[in-house]
Amino acid sequence: MLETFSQYLAESWFADSALAVLFISGFLSATLLPGGSEAGLIATLSLQQYSPVWVIIVATVGNTLGGLTNYWIGIWLPNRTQNEKHGHKAMAWLQKYGYWSLLFSWLPVIGDPLCLAAGWLRMKFLPCVVLIAIGKALRYMVLTALFYGLF
Repeated sequence: MLETFSQYLAESWFADSALAVLFISGFLSATLLPGGSEAGLIATLSLQQYSPVWVIIVATVGNTLGGLTNYWIGIWLPNRTQNEKHGHKAMAWLQKYGYWSLLFSWLPVIGDPLCLAAGWLRMKFLPCVVLIAIGKALRYMVLTALFYGLF
């Protein structure tokens, strides 16, 4: 079955635009829209047309930019850290986990809100970019290693 699927991919339009589709899939799956980029990653790796490193880079850049879109949406939201009821909870959460929690921005369900919260709490942009990118790259590296049977 995988042979048939791989042959279909190689003969379809996807083979010519696999990296573009992977980038778009990664971007959209990291926004608040539902979706996942894992299937696109595996499909692109199955084509064996591109270096796995290049595939990881394209997926990571797309997914990171999607996460940063959530960050910027959070920036546009009013800063509510001064609110007595919710402000202390948000500040306590930030003090407990801080920027390091953004390494988990790749997780389903909670990853997108983490990026949104980083913007909402006005966390510094550069550390957010670095930690979001590292977390997302690690996920794609692990998935690629699993695809090639390294684990």
